Amino acid sequence: MSDKTSEFSLHPPEAIAQALNQAHRIAVVTHVAPDGDAIGSCLGMVHLLRDMGKDAVPVCQDPVPYAVNWLPGIEDFRTRVPDDVDLVISIDLSSPDRMGTAYDPGTHSSIPLINIDHHVTNTGFGTVNWVEPRAVAACEMVYHLAQAFSYPISPQVATYVLTGLLTDTRGLRTSNVNVRVLRVATHLVELGAPIGKITELTFNRKPLSVIKLWALALQNLHVEPEGIIWTTITDEIRRAAGHEEKNDGGLVSFITSADTVYIGVVFTEEDGRVNVSMRSRPGYDVAQVAFALGGGGHPQAAGATIEGSLEDVQRRVITLLKDSLKQA
Repeated sequence: MSDKTSEFSLHPPEAIAQALNQAHRIAVVTHVAPDGDAIGSCLGMVHLLRDMGKDAVPVCQDPVPYAVNWLPGIEDFRTRVPDDVDLVISIDLSSPDRMGTAYDPGTHSSIPLINIDHHVTNTGFGTVNWVEPRAVAACEMVYHLAQAFSYPISPQVATYVLTGLLTDTRGLRTSNVNVRVLRVATHLVELGAPIGKITELTFNRKPLSVIKLWALALQNLHVEPEGIIWTTITDEIRRAAGHEEKNDGGLVSFITSADTVYIGVVFTEEDGRVNVSMRSRPGYDVAQVAFALGGGGHPQAAGATIEGSLEDVQRRVITLLKDSLKQA
């Protein structure tokens, strides 16, 4: 495949291969409140490294989300980077604070850090940086890294990578899916990734608590005349629904599917702060608003966690989004 599709490849810097060759014990860290791409890319990279004979461990501050809790190996996750590693790889995050308490700048700053990410808002914080906004998912970057350096992709690694690829593209349905991405997905299936099983377990099941969460949150639905739809998940709503995860279970994508709106937002109370999750239709960029709020993401999917009262954060975010729509 590599000869036929070289023009469809994304190319990591050679410094990554050099760092991996020299390292022995490696921690792969992904972002707080992880999604399917975060978990898939983290586990995919870890098992790719293990297949190379490296001692690698996956790290994430927060638990694995329900949608991908069926993946093998999730029990290996640690909540903090071990102090005895000689290399850290951050994956699918745009700034160091997105690692949360898993990474301590004071303790771990002396350890080389490879930054692998596909967010346009990435701040280039690594010792080695591979930031590729053309990639539709961090998992796609894991695939191209393996191809570029001739690292074998096992059926298990292919499963992790395809899972993240599918979740970040909503089943290959987002506007950034192109021929390159379809070729990658096809090759991963050829390598042993069970696409039917991944689709069924990732997209076609939800815990009852999510259904209850949506039912309660949708009672607070607001639609602005400018084309913004938004709602709120309070601590009280989450408790009433019995939903322990600190996410909206995909609610923001659901409300953004309304045919009369351009942008959807869900505000979620989280440990005294407010998590803001935004989605938009093609042609409307929410990434820059997220970046202005201290967060990041993609033009059509972005977010931030903001200090302040729920009402103040709502007012600030909606105002910024209205201003961005005027410029769109």
